[in-house]
Amino acid sequence: MEITKPLISYYKQNEKIRSNTLIDKALKGESIAIVSDAGTPGISDPGEEIVNQAIKNGIEIIPIPGACAAINALIASGLNTKQFVFIGFLSVNKKEKQEKLEEVKKLKQTLIFYEAPHKLINTLENIKEILGERNIVLAKEITKIHEEYIRGKVSDVIKKVENPKGEFVIIVEGSHENEEEEKQKVLNNLSLEEHFKYYKNKNYEKKEIIKKIAKDRNTNKNEIYQYFLNK
Repeated sequence: MEITKPLISYYKQNEKIRSNTLIDKALKGESIAIVSDAGTPGISDPGEEIVNQAIKNGIEIIPIPGACAAINALIASGLNTKQFVFIGFLSVNKKEKQEKLEEVKKLKQTLIFYEAPHKLINTLENIKEILGERNIVLAKEITKIHEEYIRGKVSDVIKKVENPKGEFVIIVEGSHENEEEEKQKVLNNLSLEEHFKYYKNKNYEKKEIIKKIAKDRNTNKNEIYQYFLNK
């Protein structure tokens, strides 16, 4: 459907100037609509500036629901949707990018990022390096004809991405760090026999159990092997 009303360009570089012009029109009684050719106005897209100015001037804001890549990708991700944090685009500055990832590293909520195709691989590698080998979902071209979802551990997803094209949403599972720490405390308070039984009940073989116990207790696996060899 074509827009027949007068149009005015509104993007990041001219947002502040255009906002002043549009607010003046609204104060004179005209109705103003912000539309986007891709995405949702105000969400990693121009719109926040004029909304703030409109509120300060007592102008009514009426949002009209539309496709939002972040929410649609989250819904289809299969990851936790109860609590999530929208990060949007990471900085192009390497240091700032890594600092932001360090900042959100311990958050338990599902993380949502936007990324351009030419920076995708680098961002995924940074996620793997700083956030660790987590489950992620790469959502490509949401609501468009080439919509696609790639799911798996970060390293697996990186291998599946070749010559990325289009716009991407990266959904990353939240941190389980605290849960793992609590689990380790519980396991390390068990006797070696109880620790062995814990993994035995999970149907692990003896050789694998010994490796896991050694890792849990930060002990040489030969010591654990010798202990159970004498049992």
